[in-house]
Amino acid sequence: MEFCPHGTKVECTKVNSAEPCKKLHFKKIIQKHTDESLGDCSFLNTCFHMDTCKYVHYEVDGPTVQFVKEAGSNKVESVEVKALGRTQQDMTILYPPQWVQCDLRYLDMTVLGKFAVIMADPPWDIHMELPYGTMSDDEMRQLGIPTLQDDGLIFLWVTGRAMELGRECLKLWGYERVDEIIWVKTNQLQRIIRTGRTGHWLNHGKEHCLVGMKGSPDNLNRGLDCDVIVAEVRATSHKPDEIYGIIERLSPGTRKIELFGRPHNVQPNWITLGNQVDGVRLVDPELIQAFRKRYPDGNCMTPPKS
Repeated sequence: MEFCPHGTKVECTKVNSAEPCKKLHFKKIIQKHTDESLGDCSFLNTCFHMDTCKYVHYEVDGPTVQFVKEAGSNKVESVEVKALGRTQQDMTILYPPQWVQCDLRYLDMTVLGKFAVIMADPPWDIHMELPYGTMSDDEMRQLGIPTLQDDGLIFLWVTGRAMELGRECLKLWGYERVDEIIWVKTNQLQRIIRTGRTGHWLNHGKEHCLVGMKGSPDNLNRGLDCDVIVAEVRATSHKPDEIYGIIERLSPGTRKIELFGRPHNVQPNWITLGNQVDGVRLVDPELIQAFRKRYPDGNCMTPPKS
């Protein structure tokens, strides 16, 4: 559903009192410590101190609250463990979501095969205090990404000082940077972020996704989408889901892999790798065989024994 540009039902009624508005509205969360004269909290629903913050916060108004929460839920529904189908162009088998809990610094990526698309949201060391662990520049350079692709595209999320390092890594891994996607961040009220939590000199209201090409990938649908995503921020480092649609339209029905993924990232026809996903779930018989041969105990979280 679409959000009403007037925000709350009260403001909407002032402008349009003739007919009831069918769009989504917000309502103020007023607590004992709230001081409405201070105005809206800059961080809104991403505020870390809502139990003490004196500024105004909001929640979705009316009976649609449950629907909105369910639609944005991280819950992954169970699916039958079988192929979803085949593409007509190259008979690539489409599988339900697959994932591997691993430390990407140590994982032997050669067991995974080749992919048409790679997406990565690395924990770059951007010299700021972050709520998660980071990887050093050299660890990023040494990742086994070159083994995952002969011909294809990579989508690499970067921010801060990592924008230059990301370009360096693309070149080192054998890619030519061919494009760049900008994510313009909006807050809970669908307004552009003005107070970000990153940035040394200016508050960052956007993030960049570098697009690299390796070899000569086939069957790409060029010119369908633009290079700007306008979407709401959610949990820390949670990238907009719109990126999956852009990638699928660009390279439909191909084998895809996401690096540094989390439970909310799992997608049909994608393999998600990361240290926060739950165990190992593989469906592709050939991949299962190769993975079991290399990792009989299923443990990819520790360095290989010398």
